Amino acid sequence: MNKQIIVITGGPGTGKTTLIEGLIKTGYHCMPEISREIINEARNRGIEQLFLEKPLLFSELLLEGRKKQFQNASQHENNVVFLDRGIPDILAYMHYIGDSYPAFFDEACKENTYSKVFILPPWKAIYMSDEHRYENFEQAKLIYSHLKETYENYGYELIEVPMDTVENRIQFILDVL
Repeated sequence: MNKQIIVITGGPGTGKTTLIEGLIKTGYHCMPEISREIINEARNRGIEQLFLEKPLLFSELLLEGRKKQFQNASQHENNVVFLDRGIPDILAYMHYIGDSYPAFFDEACKENTYSKVFILPPWKAIYMSDEHRYENFEQAKLIYSHLKETYENYGYELIEVPMDTVENRIQFILDVL
């Protein structure tokens, strides 16, 4: 079996983390979303919302982290590795805020390609804000459309995960694999 590096993406509050946690419990190797780690490190240095205050710096830190995750996934002993978000997510968020970025962001998207990309649609019934998620539901829908457009621009055929129980969502993903 060939190595499969699979991205789970979607706007904020769509159930990505819960889905990743469920895949881990099922025995799959998953790499977590790293933006919260970067946000917490910035807060420890006195920057409340690094993405809002210094979006390019935040995105560069995220890019380095996601490139590292891709490398780790490529070298992992498991044939199937799931990632909570991929490199194109960074560009989608930059498009969302209307910010530009250096060419090396685009190059990173082309150099680090994923086997499959599953996208979770906006789901009002489960959407919640928290200390790391500042977007409202309308903004979450806009982010979803930027994610879709960005991944499709890099040639990915997105697989939309239906709104359902965590168990059924996991089964859907495994059936597609």
